[in-house]
Amino acid sequence: MLNSPQHGFDLSLPAPAKLNLFLHVVGRRPDGYHLLQTAFRFIDFADTLHFRLRQDGLITRLTEVPGVPTDHDLIIRAAHLLQQQTGCKLGVDIAIDKILPMGGGLGGGSSDAATTLIALNRLWELHLSRSQLQAIGLQLGADVPVFIFGQNAFAEGVGEQFQKIQLPDAWYVVLIPPVQVPTAKIFSSDRLTRDTPIIKVAAFPDAPTRNDLQKVVCEQYQEVDTAIKLLNQYGEAKMSGSGACAFVELKTRQAAEDVVKSLPLEMKGVVARGLNNHPLYSM
Repeated sequence: MLNSPQHGFDLSLPAPAKLNLFLHVVGRRPDGYHLLQTAFRFIDFADTLHFRLRQDGLITRLTEVPGVPTDHDLIIRAAHLLQQQTGCKLGVDIAIDKILPMGGGLGGGSSDAATTLIALNRLWELHLSRSQLQAIGLQLGADVPVFIFGQNAFAEGVGEQFQKIQLPDAWYVVLIPPVQVPTAKIFSSDRLTRDTPIIKVAAFPDAPTRNDLQKVVCEQYQEVDTAIKLLNQYGEAKMSGSGACAFVELKTRQAAEDVVKSLPLEMKGVVARGLNNHPLYSM
């Protein structure tokens, strides 16, 4: 999955999506953050980012991303944050081949930010440890650290406390409904339950699990409800994160491809392989 640098760049690196195999809301902190339990799995459905070193300290985005002003882009915010916290005087030009949906629950923006931190740690020769990068990533968002942790993980806390888990080989069909779901809107809903009993990591994946956000999202977004009902024909469909994407696990690539071929024309779906580690785990 690692790529040779695109012509004119120093590094070209993937930023893979994640699936939440389950997501339980088990409480809420006094500061309003929700306490979660979830299992993250990386898949080979990914953006690709390209990095070119600058000596003048400037940080620029070369690619227009519709709906995302440069100053709000997690990629640019990650680069500036790393620069500020290390005192680095170098800069970077960043381009992106964006294919992961925004507001899809696949962690696309968080994964892009994590890949940026990993890339610049090398390009700027900072030699920060993985745990140091995770701490910087957490300042950008709760989903960023797992992409730096780099292994499929059982997560707790606000989603930043990880235990590595081993998962069997699997293929997935991921449906991308034509809607974006605002995460904050779903977590603030009065319909969301926040008292799911805590499970132990040893009990996963045999313990009954679900995505606590799924019911709330399906009540408000018909497109997501339709996608889950469609996938339920082939297995236990679930929503990833706060949606909108839904997925079902299948044993073979051929089985997954057959599902995608059977989809109605208005429903976009992709076949993805479950990964054992993030493709940059050894970097």
